[in-house]
Amino acid sequence: MYEFVHSAWSMIPFALMLLMIAVGPLVAEHWWERNINKLIVSLVLGVPVAVCLIIGGMTHELEHQLFFDYVPFIILLLALFVITGGIHFSGDLKAQPWVNTTFLALGWILASFMGTTGAAMLLIRPLIETNKQREYKVHTILFFIALVANCGGLLTPLGDPPLFMLFLRGASFTWFLNLLPEWAFTGIVLLLIYFLADTYYFRRENWVNISADVREATELKIKGKINFLYLLGVILSVAFINEGYIRAMGEENAPMWIKYLREIVLLSLTFFSLYTTKREVRFGANKFSWTPIVEVAVLFLGIFTTMTPALAYLKVHAADLGLAAPWQFYYSTGALSAFLDNTPTAVAFHGVASGLPEALAAAEAGTVTGMFSGTSFVAGIPEILLKAISIAAVMFGALTYIGNGPNFMVKAIAEESGIKMPSFFGYMFRFSLIVLLPIYILVQLLFL
Repeated sequence: MYEFVHSAWSMIPFALMLLMIAVGPLVAEHWWERNINKLIVSLVLGVPVAVCLIIGGMTHELEHQLFFDYVPFIILLLALFVITGGIHFSGDLKAQPWVNTTFLALGWILASFMGTTGAAMLLIRPLIETNKQREYKVHTILFFIALVANCGGLLTPLGDPPLFMLFLRGASFTWFLNLLPEWAFTGIVLLLIYFLADTYYFRRENWVNISADVREATELKIKGKINFLYLLGVILSVAFINEGYIRAMGEENAPMWIKYLREIVLLSLTFFSLYTTKREVRFGANKFSWTPIVEVAVLFLGIFTTMTPALAYLKVHAADLGLAAPWQFYYSTGALSAFLDNTPTAVAFHGVASGLPEALAAAEAGTVTGMFSGTSFVAGIPEILLKAISIAAVMFGALTYIGNGPNFMVKAIAEESGIKMPSFFGYMFRFSLIVLLPIYILVQLLFL
């Protein structure tokens, strides 16, 4: 067992887990959509790995992965999911290019503070309602996926799950604000391209559609406003309830209520949101369902378990992979984030970076040599590598429908509303490869 958990073979269950997430919706859509089947896959792959880890002397690593990574991760997502699920936007604005662009810009900004999933689910239905009279609207949904469901969530650990995992590994809450230039460049370029595209399509619209859009316009209304207060509580909890401000949380013998103080506060905010939001807002207008968060919980139980030996192996053999330059980490993280889940991808490449000779030297002796000499270290790795991993994990998730969870959710809601979305490969060839990828390449050339 010891030999297995310390060998390359130990990465097979992790690879199979990610492969199932990537191909399951494509080859067995109806079977895969049931959460009980996802749980079966997680247990079939995860339980044998857990047994091997315990027998192989890696119980501590498994406990840390499940209790100090998985539990905080799921509780944060639960809080954001429930709280944003209590906010409802309604109304039908005039679907003019500047209105649609403002919609996308708002979601792009909100994504960093309420999560890409929360911002996407909050705004997608009013955006579709606003554009229901227009004939040309597929491009609006595509840019919404890129801006709101992915690229917008780059400025805080709340924005996208991979960033929260890097936050748990030592990056401060405010460190992610260092990604403001990359966030602003990508967002402004995408918004400009969208405005030009929407202006072009708007001019091609039949005047009957435009007249109906103007005639049927109604003002925008917001229900469940108290949840904005709870959302502020989540932001403050993640920012200030951590080892950096409360040192007792990092002590080995600290009481459990101290170690999990942040999670206790987040669960309390979740309860208050459920208790104070009217049912007709959450379950009626928003059609709230527990299915998505249950899906995340059962899938990531398998991911975090099977990831444990894989991370240990990658850290030990990091130097053998030939990755060292920021651009290598950027494109490697990005490529896998586009077709696999971006959270374990970011964690895996953080593990690779932490196993580089320079990172090990800095950790053990406080000195750095080689190409990273003189650079600052954040979360145990060179800061420039952390930037490359963070940016790629968040932004490249928009290259495919399966790159990030909200992508498929937005696609499904759009199709339910009668919008004919491109196929899996159609999305790539008609949008992501010709619009997004060139922008991502520019980000690497300009900033990394």
